[in-house]
Parts: sequence; structure tokens; C-alpha cells
Amino acid sequence: MTWLIFAFMSAALLGCYDSFKKEALRNNAVIPVLFLNTLFSSLIFLPFIVLSATTSLLDDSIMHVASGGWEVHRYVVLKAFIVLSSWVLGYFGMKHLPLTIVGPINATRPVMVLVGALLVFGERLNVWQWVGVLLAVASFLMLSRSGKKEGIDFRRDHWIWMIIGAAALGAVSGLYDKYLMAPVEQGGVGLDRMLVQSWYNIYQCGMMLLMLLLLWWPKHGETTPFRWHWAIIGVSIFLSTADFLYFYSLSLPDAMISIVSMIRRGSVVVSFLFGALFFHEKNLRAKAFDLALVLLGMVFLYIGSR
Repeated sequence: MTWLIFAFMSAALLGCYDSFKKEALRNNAVIPVLFLNTLFSSLIFLPFIVLSATTSLLDDSIMHVASGGWEVHRYVVLKAFIVLSSWVLGYFGMKHLPLTIVGPINATRPVMVLVGALLVFGERLNVWQWVGVLLAVASFLMLSRSGKKEGIDFRRDHWIWMIIGAAALGAVSGLYDKYLMAPVEQGGVGLDRMLVQSWYNIYQCGMMLLMLLLLWWPKHGETTPFRWHWAIIGVSIFLSTADFLYFYSLSLPDAMISIVSMIRRGSVVVSFLFGALFFHEKNLRAKAFDLALVLLGMVFLYIGSR
């Protein structure tokens, strides 16, 4: 059951990633923070790319990065664009919203993936899965009531819509990952997991550099100033490690994607605790009940997906 341990470790680190991201964005400029996150993530994986391409040190190891031409990298560029679009929306939304509201909304991503599979791949939902979807919808409606107590109108607040958009694009990325990682004989592309994880960070860094130079720098004196915070490095370290453990757990014998995905979304518990203990956010009792509904929905999704 080693894969299960790695899945729980990935979930815990993902919750820390969200919490450090909230701290890094507090009274800070979003675009340079996101650029530095992509830069540090790229620097983490760059040595593995170089060593894999120039030496045999990493051959047959879990850190080896496969090589490939444009016919492979074009898929990775598209993934980088999807993920970065999700991150831009998510970073702006998280800066202006309580972590205890952002977390439960992000936890509905498996529901969005399921609905996406229903619409795109023509999959049919069973009774258990429908119950999971309805519980997620109910938790979202109740969360909107909790938000009103803090002056947040889910229908009119554009920061809420940014978080919803980020979650939707994250679900699209999950469906796309399924296509990228699936073997060719099963209709997928069959890409190497380290190639995808390493190179999409580098492509994101290039895209963010353009945004930094073209969109933020010309008007940086008129907007929220950038200030350095050590949490920025923590964001990159926690995310890169969480994703690596996630992919590695899936590569182990007998690993079940349905269980791993459900455990990974359990990261919301960690970020919720950070929001309560360190950011001293309000209305926690009602939000905790909303979060419990989301997690219960995940359990029904898991049962229906077995």
C-alpha cells in the first residue's frame, strides 16, 4: 500500500501549497508572484532535464526525463497554457477571498471532471455518482450563503467567478492529463510523466515572463507593488513535490486512480485548517459543514467509480 502513503503525502503538501500561496499573495502583486513560482518550479526540474539529456545517471530511474520532438512538446505546450490560465484566475481570486471559501470550491473539481467526462466522452453516471454531484452542488449553494455573511455575493463577485473558472480549467487539465498519459493503444498519447511535469513548468515560465514584461511592468508603478516573501519559494517546493508524489503514486503497482484522486482533493482539509488557525478567518462552523458535504460527495463519487 505504498502508493496510498504517497497519495496522502501529496494531499498534505497540496494543502500546504494553497496556504503558502495565500500568504505569498497577501498585499502583493499577483503576476510577479506567479512568474517567480513558475521560475522556481522550472529550476527544480531543469537539472533532471539536463542530466537525462547529457548523461546516463538517471537512466531507468523515476527521475529520468524522456526526450521528444515537437510532435510531443506541442501537447505539453497546450497543457502549460491550460494550467497557467487556471493559475492566473486562481491566484487573483485567492488573493481577494478567504482560504476557507476557496478551498471547498476547488474541492469540487472531481465533480467537474465527472461532468466533463459525461459531456466529452459520453460516459454515463450511476446513482452513486449522481448523489456525489448533487451533494457538491448543495455544498456550493450553502457555501454561497456562508459567503454572504462576509459580504461576498457569489452571483456578482468577480473574484468568486475567477475561482470557479480556475476550478473548471483545472478539471479540463485533469481530463487532458488522462488523454496525455493513457497508452496509445487506449486512445491516448502515452507521454512520459516526467517529461510532462518538467517541461510544462518551463513553458509556463516563458509565458509568464511575457505577461510580466508586457502587462505588469509597464504599469507596475500604478498597481499593487511587489514585495519579496519567502512563502513564494515554499509555493514552488510544495507544488512540485506534491505533483511528483501524485504521479509517482499512480505509477506504482495496484495503484487506483479513483482513490488517489479522492485523497488528493482531501488537501482542502489542510488548507481549511491553515485558514482557521493562521489566517483567523470567520464563520468557520458553517463553512466546516459545507466542507463536510463536499468530502461526503467525494466519497459517493469514489463508491460510484469503483
